[in-house]
Amino acid sequence: MKITVIISTYNAEEWLEKVLIGYSVQTYKDFDIIIADDGSRPSTKELIDSYAKNYPVPIRHLWHEDLGYRRQEILNVAIVEAAHDYILMTDGDCIPRKDFVEVHANLAEKGKFLSGGYCKLPMKTSKAISKEDIISGRSFSVSWLKSIESLNFSNTLKLGANSLIGKFLDIISPTTPSFNNCNSSGFKADMIAINGYDERMKYGGPDREFGERLENYGVKGKQIRHKAIVLHLDHARGYKTPESLAANLAIRKEVRDKKIVWTNFGIKK
Repeated sequence: MKITVIISTYNAEEWLEKVLIGYSVQTYKDFDIIIADDGSRPSTKELIDSYAKNYPVPIRHLWHEDLGYRRQEILNVAIVEAAHDYILMTDGDCIPRKDFVEVHANLAEKGKFLSGGYCKLPMKTSKAISKEDIISGRSFSVSWLKSIESLNFSNTLKLGANSLIGKFLDIISPTTPSFNNCNSSGFKADMIAINGYDERMKYGGPDREFGERLENYGVKGKQIRHKAIVLHLDHARGYKTPESLAANLAIRKEVRDKKIVWTNFGIKK
């Protein structure tokens, strides 16, 4: 299976570089990368260009002007531009474990989207992770992470689980599988069929709404939160406001109540 990995980013070169290092050492090689850039400064392009020259898989940089939070718009462009039939969505602050793309490739299933989770790290640990830590896999070691700062029980379970235990934990998990933009994947055709992301949505649930319309379309979530592992690096959330959260919740409620599949505010206007 050929996969397009879409990585969203905005003015976070330090984190994006760590993420690109993670994708450079994947066990699965049959993928390309699109970086969906919501208007970052020129130094982000310089970083991407420097890595793209000798990167093991193709990298494309899609950018639009910074006119405020428009992440869903650039993600819709990336969906259309994706070269392959299967798309893995993630963020520029999520370092993938070496088997991350392989897990998504192996578990992909028609009529399903894969719902992963993340191991959220504090700032001290996020800063401490080096290139060598990522390449060696040390950054995914429970004992190594705990030597820097405490690690909560949920993260310890995810990082410590082998494939058999991870499968069991996903079966018994009380968490409902949802589309999480840091760690979810599905078929491009299904994403096009629902007209992509609703571009009215701001920070706080646009990916969940996307997944809810996939569910209404008949594409069900499949839990892989203890199998496909990413480290979520810490950052501020200055664009998160009570107004944006309330507006997003209202859109999501309408989608659930009316079983809406197609958004009029997506890829096709």
